[in-house]
Amino acid sequence: MTHAEEIVQEGHQVGYPEQYADPARAADVADTASAADVAVATDGLPDWLRPVERAARTMGAEQLSRFLPPKSGDGRQSAVLILFGEGERGPELLLMERAGNLRSHPGQPAFPGGSLDPEDGDPATTGPLRAALREAEEETGLDPSGVQVFGVLPKLYIPVSSFVVTPVLGWWRTPTPVDAVDLGETARVFTVPVADLTDPANRATAVHPSGHSGPAFLVESAMVWGFTAGVIDRILHFAGWERPWDQDRQVPLDWRA
Repeated sequence: MTHAEEIVQEGHQVGYPEQYADPARAADVADTASAADVAVATDGLPDWLRPVERAARTMGAEQLSRFLPPKSGDGRQSAVLILFGEGERGPELLLMERAGNLRSHPGQPAFPGGSLDPEDGDPATTGPLRAALREAEEETGLDPSGVQVFGVLPKLYIPVSSFVVTPVLGWWRTPTPVDAVDLGETARVFTVPVADLTDPANRATAVHPSGHSGPAFLVESAMVWGFTAGVIDRILHFAGWERPWDQDRQVPLDWRA
């Protein structure tokens, strides 16, 4: 059983996976949030989002990235919120841009997210769900009560920072205003229409001086690359939204990236 299958069961709300069927253990995990706070629900999603929900139930970690969590269990547990909403131009995705003065990846667009706190709970079960919503609220000011978590992707790994990342999929059922909460960490918060992400004119391959290359999206006066672009690329592919694009088109990165 995959990590996503442990947490998500289609068409039902799931407060805790099977290993927390014991009420005493469930109560221990729920001391900082109720089961409803971290429930995964697939009911009521818009039809256009169903391909993503279906893909989330079948994708393996090796299909998302070549960087997988160490078998030793080492790594900094973290989570990101991949939040889909519906704007004036149809389906869209919420992103934020890191402040330009940060030492790590300054100015890089990313999903809201960060490290798990002890109060988030078990990293192997519902902790990442709480962390993704908490971090998104802290970084963008969104109201997490308006977000319906509908899926969880397998844990992935970012070697440069030793982060073990759980991508949490959300439907922005009730949108609320968002903006950069701390300008020392976040330059801006913005949404990108899915139509722009799938437009071949906005796609390229980012090439780092180290030789590493990967997908890139040139949208909203920004270049989305790295971990974030890689996950978006795979979601578009497995959801059947990807359009043919010129993978030989390259955009260079500098050493500071």
